[in-house]
Amino acid sequence: MNEEFVIKPIAHIYTDFPEKFGIPRQSGLVDELKGKIIFEPDFRRSEALKELDGFSHIWLIWQFSECVNAKWSPTVRPPRLGGNKRVGVFASRSPFRPNSLGLSCVKIEKIDFECVNSPVIFVSGIDMMNGTPIFDIKPYIPTADLKQDAKEGYTEFTKNYEIEVSYGEDILSIIPSDKRSALIELLKNDPRPSYCDENGKEYGISFAGYNIKFVYNDKTLNITEIERLK
Repeated sequence: MNEEFVIKPIAHIYTDFPEKFGIPRQSGLVDELKGKIIFEPDFRRSEALKELDGFSHIWLIWQFSECVNAKWSPTVRPPRLGGNKRVGVFASRSPFRPNSLGLSCVKIEKIDFECVNSPVIFVSGIDMMNGTPIFDIKPYIPTADLKQDAKEGYTEFTKNYEIEVSYGEDILSIIPSDKRSALIELLKNDPRPSYCDENGKEYGISFAGYNIKFVYNDKTLNITEIERLK
């Protein structure tokens, strides 16, 4: 084994999430969430993307950059299981992993070969923080990647979870119209820790240059304030 081998980012993805809190727990949960992949200069080669536009989706191998120095544990507590039940780290998508690597399947919206820093890949269905480093990109191949007889394990009981979101049109109008649907879908997936069911507790997420404040009451998330981040 070559001890001098060092894995380095080929690109970074730029999204509407400056912080971890509020990001969907999986890719593809909110189709409206967009991002753009900009390659590092050494990998900014149009020929490296030849024929990629024939695919609809790609796999991204990336780094949980905010968890690189975090201590890993052989067991973790998935939020959707209430925060108390433990499962093996390799039976989860937890960010607290030995090598801090993430895997996401996202949809290609377009590949721009003419813009600044081209080629740039525009994608949707993201679940990554702004500036997340990407180590590799591979095409999603349905005949190989889609297994009709696959078992879901414990996620079979948590996959359809959604929560009601309440808001006033005057409050929602503060955020740009092209971001509103993504915000509502994001909140429907309930970014709170699953063990937090305290009525009246206020939360806030940073999204698309805005601070979104909401309160949990009687199984509903109520948007109370939206303000532009300075």
